[in-house]
Amino acid sequence: MPDPGDIVIPPAALSAAVQALFRRAGSHDEEAHLVAEQLVGANLAGHDSHGVGMVPAYVDVLQAGELHLNRRPETVLQAGAITVLDGGMGLGQVAAHEAMRVAIETARRHGLSLTGLRHSHHIGRIGHWAEQACAAGLVSLHFVNVISHPWVAPFGGTEARLATNPVAIGVPRSGAEPLVLDFATSKFAVGKVRVALNRGQTLPPDVLLDAAGAPTQDPAALFAIPHGALLPFGGHKGSGLALMCEILGSALFGGPVLTEVPTRRRIVNNMLTIVVDPAVFGDMPTFQRQIDALVDWMHSARPADPARGVRVAGEPEAHARRERAAGIPLDAETWRQLGLAAARVGLKAADWATLTDRA
Repeated sequence: MPDPGDIVIPPAALSAAVQALFRRAGSHDEEAHLVAEQLVGANLAGHDSHGVGMVPAYVDVLQAGELHLNRRPETVLQAGAITVLDGGMGLGQVAAHEAMRVAIETARRHGLSLTGLRHSHHIGRIGHWAEQACAAGLVSLHFVNVISHPWVAPFGGTEARLATNPVAIGVPRSGAEPLVLDFATSKFAVGKVRVALNRGQTLPPDVLLDAAGAPTQDPAALFAIPHGALLPFGGHKGSGLALMCEILGSALFGGPVLTEVPTRRRIVNNMLTIVVDPAVFGDMPTFQRQIDALVDWMHSARPADPARGVRVAGEPEAHARRERAAGIPLDAETWRQLGLAAARVGLKAADWATLTDRA
């Protein structure tokens, strides 16, 4: 539920405003649409960490000369079912959309595809790309690494050496929302810490270390100088999976890995996507019945909280979309930062207010 101090914006108005901001910054219409669709879509799905609150950071990187608008990814390798694309530090929403288009078309031809995307700017919520494959009736698996400031301590360490390197898996369902598992390999995503900071909230215990390596619940500790460090989820499991994301999600197909603190202000994502056409194995009705039976079996468990019930992957996002269909809540600080970002690209305050229904 929105906090009393939140600004609630209709999704269509927020999308129009973000599109206008990127058009003013120099994006063509299609690019502005893809960026707004994915960022606003993350807010709709309840993931404010990957929503429009990222826009100020995008503007920072753009104005630092590290993000290139209207740049489409180039194919650098095509070998049967294997494709490697280079994003050229263009907007990740464009690069990942194209990578998924290629992955889907290739999987339909071969039954399976392996697609590497390297040197892309931030590609946002990874579940969005799994949903793109699910909409085509395909299963997908995604490994991603992040080249930016290291935010996550490795297992047994107290200094950040890793990023939040996410993993996502999408499975389509017949007549129901897809199953989409999407998680950071840290206990919290950096964006969720930013949201907590903007809202004046504290973090749960055992999530964050301060610069001295002591546990803290203060989100400001992550962004202080020197920086604090998030902990990996599941101890050695999350730490190990983040390491494998560096290898599988980038190094495998010639992308960069995080081995030092970058000196340039940018957010680089690299992603390995494996897409499978389940129809290749035949008997799709049985496959879908098995999925339905598994979900029903999960739901039959006695809930810890009867008001929430048992939820499977993808259901929290579907619930959030229903809850936020009439309006997306943004905290006052995020709203202020968005207005400043709009002004920095030359969008007048009156125009921004009109676009967001706040005039």
